[in-house]
Amino acid sequence: MNQEIILTSISKGSGCGCKIQPSVLQEMLQGLNVDLAKYNQLLVGNHLNDDCSVYDLRDGQLLLQTVDFFTPMVNDATIFGRTAAANALSDIYAMGGRPIMANAVFSWPLDILPVAMGREVLKGGMDLAGELGVPVAGGHSIDGKEPIFGLSVTGLVLKANLKTNADAQINDVVYMTKPLGIGMLAAAHKRGISTPEQDKALYDLLTSTNQIGYELGKIGGVHAMTDITGFGFLGHLLEVCKASGVGAEIEFMNVPLKEEAKALASSFVLPDNAMRNWNAYEKEVQLSNQDSFAWIVDPQTNGGLLFTVSEESKLDVVKLFSDNGLPLYEVGKIVEAGVVVR
Repeated sequence: MNQEIILTSISKGSGCGCKIQPSVLQEMLQGLNVDLAKYNQLLVGNHLNDDCSVYDLRDGQLLLQTVDFFTPMVNDATIFGRTAAANALSDIYAMGGRPIMANAVFSWPLDILPVAMGREVLKGGMDLAGELGVPVAGGHSIDGKEPIFGLSVTGLVLKANLKTNADAQINDVVYMTKPLGIGMLAAAHKRGISTPEQDKALYDLLTSTNQIGYELGKIGGVHAMTDITGFGFLGHLLEVCKASGVGAEIEFMNVPLKEEAKALASSFVLPDNAMRNWNAYEKEVQLSNQDSFAWIVDPQTNGGLLFTVSEESKLDVVKLFSDNGLPLYEVGKIVEAGVVVR
């Protein structure tokens, strides 16, 4: 790769922070929700802001479909490709499914960036998907103004194992699987102020995958599940609460924070879209712990899973993560109404 070319300098946004702010997106989509009554095999459309659309194959299996893409959040082309692939595949895992194939979505400014670098992006994404047994079988590319990469992913899930963001139940325990801080680490990287230790921490988070979601789908007591991406921890928690008609109490002292991002949070090195997130939902949350602010609004790229579990199934979930050598964090509980961060 040509080290003189700073990949992140070519794009306006970066990673999942590129998302259109929720209020603007809602305005664009007003009146455009798919009428599920007209399509009796379509179980999940765009009305609940879920991770995938879901189509009933009527043989006990459901077809999952998602598409996710963004501009670079790192200057390493291979890491960018791996991150974009992991992030897109996560949508399938977040609904308890198994991805079976993918197609690439790719834009490359050929007059600015070398072809060899574009190949590194594609290879990084294809390699990561291949490591998970998912072929990138095709795709579509354009010569655009900004580098963009992602995947359209098709998956399958048994009907009994489907997890949506709309089934959280009162007294459920709230779990998450990755520490927060990805957005701040990526912002420091893009601004050229990150340390090698911070960059390594960022790369590790960006390229770790959420395939444990497929196993969580098999546990009946896992009621609601999503992944934490561009709207931050608080934004995606609110999506779960709204879709499920419940509230949540979060104990910030139990929320995992990436050690290498703590100095950035203290210095308020935030991505541009962190404040966009807060402006979108500040009236919907009671923020009792001000130290939590930088973390809960931080837009994540390929963040961890966020899910709710009945008390009766806690031991099954803890055992699953222990058996797989994966971290698991209990951060709160589901209540009748209101979202509070203590």
